Amino acid sequence: MSVPCFVRTLSRSFAGGSGLFTPAVCSSCKDTVTRKMSSRRQTDHLERTASVHRQMELFSARVSDIMNESDTVKRLRLEVPHPDFSFRAGQWVDFFIPGVDTVGGFSICSSPGLLQREGVIELAVKYTRHPPAHWIHTKCSVDSQVAVRVGGNFYFDPQPSDPVVDLLLIAGGVGINPLYSILLHAADLLRQTHGHRYTPGRTHLCYSVKNTKELLFKNTIIDICHERPDKFSCDFHVTQQSSDIERELQPYTINGRISEKELQRYVDPEHTLCYLCGPPPMIEKVSSDLKRVGLSEDKILFEKWW
Repeated sequence: MSVPCFVRTLSRSFAGGSGLFTPAVCSSCKDTVTRKMSSRRQTDHLERTASVHRQMELFSARVSDIMNESDTVKRLRLEVPHPDFSFRAGQWVDFFIPGVDTVGGFSICSSPGLLQREGVIELAVKYTRHPPAHWIHTKCSVDSQVAVRVGGNFYFDPQPSDPVVDLLLIAGGVGINPLYSILLHAADLLRQTHGHRYTPGRTHLCYSVKNTKELLFKNTIIDICHERPDKFSCDFHVTQQSSDIERELQPYTINGRISEKELQRYVDPEHTLCYLCGPPPMIEKVSSDLKRVGLSEDKILFEKWW
């Protein structure tokens, strides 16, 4: 598959036009998206994403539910009632908390379809001492009021006329969040039965964590793979598993890091588009492996979390 012309055109994406993916996150571009979440300075997120496209409007949101996704990750459900609020699968929000000077930056982990159906988005936030994350874990409650603003050039937003691609989603740790949104969006697109629509090709998820307790969204991921085994598959990688792997996870779980040999099974240089999100060392290693198995740089899209 040749790379569509819109991939090379910044103006369309930055003007708000749709496109399957944008060059601002290609591994070959100089201004690759890199977000460093740190508590060293209050403006880290805003400063480090200052050159990244974001919407102009700030939208009020209400926390409607809080769930424990894992021992260290809370999932927030936010009602955003304004009809103009929208996002693309893979994007993040600036997260504004009354009384907290630091602005957070969190990837949306739900699908655009959930927003359309129920008027809500979801965020999965790991505990840290960084003020926004710390507030979510220690002070946030149902009915808390916050504000959000959508940003990010890392997204999957295919249009009906776009060429069909096979998705390879590679996540490390909480880097699963934007990729889970993309996975859900691909599943939603396949469920649509009316109108002129885009039909995704195959989607494979490689998800690496220290142990199975850190696997987020695992039940839904497995359910999607069961629902459409012809279209979805997944591998969970554990690098520091000290206990027995749960029986229900054994068919999907591999001990060890994501290998070049495994990637080769899921890369078709003509049809594969890879979205990669995780710590910088992982991204650098996996990007090199992908190029060695024949995937061109313009088909490796990534977002780094430090």
